[in-house]
Amino acid sequence: MPLTPEALLARVEDALGDKLVASKIAIGEVTVEVRPEDWVEAATLLRDEPGLRFDLMMDLCGMDYSAYKDGEREGPRFAVVAHLLSVVKNHRLRLRAFCADDELPVIASLVEVWPAVNWFEREAFDLFGIVFDGHPDLRRILTDYGFIGHPFRKDFPISGHVEMRYDPDLKRVIYQPVSIDPREITPRIVREDNYGGAA
Repeated sequence: MPLTPEALLARVEDALGDKLVASKIAIGEVTVEVRPEDWVEAATLLRDEPGLRFDLMMDLCGMDYSAYKDGEREGPRFAVVAHLLSVVKNHRLRLRAFCADDELPVIASLVEVWPAVNWFEREAFDLFGIVFDGHPDLRRILTDYGFIGHPFRKDFPISGHVEMRYDPDLKRVIYQPVSIDPREITPRIVREDNYGGAA
């Protein structure tokens, strides 16, 4: 039988000790935060602790908190979040660490802890620009190798910087500046008395 979120959090707090920066239970899920310098050691403890046994890293993603709560949040901009599962114990955990530097967000790679994290870290690097120190092959995975910028950052323009198209005269794909004018689209709201209802 899986642990209650409160019991799981108590075990995680015991295992991590002073490495734990913050923790919370929301919607029945446990989230814990550690310092970036403790990222790998905390992950290893969570994997190896007999009472926890988080043997599977299900997902890892980057987060950009620059517009969180309409920009009222203070603190580092970029975070890395790992979603862990214990197949043996049947419980889940969200592990988060904020990168210390907003200009060049860097955190250690978890490839040595969970090898399956390889492509997830490449995705976070590609989309957010988070550098995973010690990653064996950190390169773009979803965008072009010549792509400029990181499209999931909150300050990346929706239309992008360049567009690509096939040029029939040159018989190849070319890149050119974006030809779309940026604009805001306001959805039309239908407000009729009997809209969708019986007359």
